[in-house]
Amino acid sequence: MSEFNSGLPSVRQVQNLIKNQTTVEIKLLTGDSFQGKIRWQDPYCFGLTDDSDQATIIRIQAIAYITPRA
Repeated sequence: MSEFNSGLPSVRQVQNLIKNQTTVEIKLLTGDSFQGKIRWQDPYCFGLTDDSDQATIIRIQAIAYITPRA
């Protein structure tokens, strides 16, 4: 099992997005994109909830980038 390292800058940045309930766009390597709020993260996945409370689990390895939305 991979260790969850909260000292990494990327982990801290995502934790700030969760804490501030920032809406983000997550673009996957496949070209698909999701918009919503990241609710949780673990070493393998993010939990994302969209405006209609639809929950999606996204594998971190599938992510191309995450962009905060205004």
